[in-house]
Amino acid sequence: MPLRIAKAAVLAVLILLPALTGWIARECAEPAPGPGGSVFFEVQKGGSVRAVAGSLAKQKIIRSSLALTLYYNLYESRARLKAGEYEFTFPASAKSVLAKIVRGRVYLRPVTIPEGLTGDEIAELLRARTAADAAGFRMAFRDASRIVAWDDRATDLEGYLFPDTYLLPRKATAGDFVEAMTAQFRKVFGEAWRRRAADLGMSVREAVILASLIEKETAIPEERPLVSAVFHNRLRIGMKLDCDPTIIYGLKLEDNYSGRLLSRDLKFASPYNTYIHAGLPPGPICNPGRASLEAALYPASNNYLYFVAQGDGSHRFSRTLSEHLRAVEQYHLKKN
Repeated sequence: MPLRIAKAAVLAVLILLPALTGWIARECAEPAPGPGGSVFFEVQKGGSVRAVAGSLAKQKIIRSSLALTLYYNLYESRARLKAGEYEFTFPASAKSVLAKIVRGRVYLRPVTIPEGLTGDEIAELLRARTAADAAGFRMAFRDASRIVAWDDRATDLEGYLFPDTYLLPRKATAGDFVEAMTAQFRKVFGEAWRRRAADLGMSVREAVILASLIEKETAIPEERPLVSAVFHNRLRIGMKLDCDPTIIYGLKLEDNYSGRLLSRDLKFASPYNTYIHAGLPPGPICNPGRASLEAALYPASNNYLYFVAQGDGSHRFSRTLSEHLRAVEQYHLKKN
């Protein structure tokens, strides 16, 4: 009798197992219509397969929580579910949903930080485009500990929020953005660039300050080394930099910028006024990109001391004051 029962049990298993595995395979391969065209789903850290499968089924992302749980135990049990937020586009099968989760293909949103923005402007940009709050960003911005190894004089992160496109979760905090940007700066401004700055007799801070001036003076790639050369030449002979963007930055710090730089502003009493004070301003005036940082470290080889805007975004460079005055006169004639 026991032998007959055992044989019957084995036979039942041999008959039912293929049927069960076939059902699991069909349920997990059949696309689910889903709750819409696409949906976000968050896998909590430490969440069990059973709990995750139940939530997926409840949100109609998969057809059967039991089928997915059994499929995982049969075929993916050695893989761990990766915590994070996922985006699923429908129709999608439970098999593809599980594959995305065990491989950790979490949803990352691209956020582009343009060159030349100040920390305050980046805070407003992130507030408008992401979940990061501006107040939290400004608080993280004032924590200079992230950059102290490169600049022990920094009181905030102006100049060190590297402009780039960042891939971060939708729920990334202001601190996450600040950490990503400063980490990218540290990566870009590597050992070779630090040695180059030292060869020029500059600290990293001074190189970044100079790069921020170059960034604000021109957007034309081929002009950046020329603008850099003018500033390097002036610094070498103790000539004031006469850089308009430094005055604008100083005015903005005191909430005193009208949107236009007026002649009276050239006498504005600020440590950032390079028409009054020789040398570099006390800190970066924006967050420069790679090209401006490179130009600050590798200026063109010439003896230019002046440049003037041409009205079309470009500049005319001069070696002597008389050449410069003629260029200024020609600009005004053209403008009028």
